[in-house]
Amino acid sequence: MVRTIYQSFERERWKHLQSHSEVMISQERLVELTSLNDRIDQNDVEEIYLPLLGLLDCYRKSFLTLKNKKNEFLEMHSRRSPFIIGISGSVAVGKSTTARLIKTLLERAYSEQELKVDLLTTDGFLYSNQKLETLGLMSRKGFPESYDMKRLLNFLTQVKSGEKNIQVPKYSHDIYDIIEGEYDVVDRPDILIVEGINVLQLPANHEIFVSDFFDVSLFVDADEALIEKWYLERFKMHLTRAKDDPSNYYYHYAIGDWGAAFDMAATVWRQINLVNLRQFIKPTMGRADIILHKTDNHLIDRVSVKV
Repeated sequence: MVRTIYQSFERERWKHLQSHSEVMISQERLVELTSLNDRIDQNDVEEIYLPLLGLLDCYRKSFLTLKNKKNEFLEMHSRRSPFIIGISGSVAVGKSTTARLIKTLLERAYSEQELKVDLLTTDGFLYSNQKLETLGLMSRKGFPESYDMKRLLNFLTQVKSGEKNIQVPKYSHDIYDIIEGEYDVVDRPDILIVEGINVLQLPANHEIFVSDFFDVSLFVDADEALIEKWYLERFKMHLTRAKDDPSNYYYHYAIGDWGAAFDMAATVWRQINLVNLRQFIKPTMGRADIILHKTDNHLIDRVSVKV
């Protein structure tokens, strides 16, 4: 069996690599970018994300060089085609924070070039709760079959083709469902970040896969026990936020017996999220170009790069 080779860098070694040291971001902005129960500080930016930005710039320059050389060889006019970054990982591992931070840093790194950077999560391509109920898939929400993969692949095809004003369904974690009649719009970005648990998966009976559209991919990793801990801590924060908001999905848990609610959340983790992680998410890690490994308190202690 041929094994994929990664070069691993412990944090102390990684932080000394060449970086976009001129990119600055305030602690207040970091707080805005951080998801519930995640954490990030200036040390993380300087020691992990600025060197990562330097590496992503290498991938982007290679992407542009190859595109130009192919167009020249084929005697084709260059069309606007974005550089696409895929980010995957488990529920509650902090990939959304990573995606938002990378977007912000890329915008600042390329500010003089006025490059447009967009971020899209694949949550908008989940089937609505009503359809999941009809299909008998509500208990499988987040599993591969709960996504409208045809629509997601069509969206990525449109993006790579340079189409304008592409509408994407909007998802709300507060109501735990697609927001009917509301859309995000992706309009010819120079760089697009696509974040979701399913972006590196290879669903059956598909000729192309989501990852076929990526020019570089990242996976945010951590031990199962830590992710479970973060998942339950985040659930508690959802309850705290929802207790005065009847429209919130977590409201009926927040005003009830918290002990029973936590038992339910632990069961959901064991029977749904952990199963999904083991069967469909973690096995895709070896398809990523870059792996960010987290330890206690969401601290990234190791970065592995495919060579």
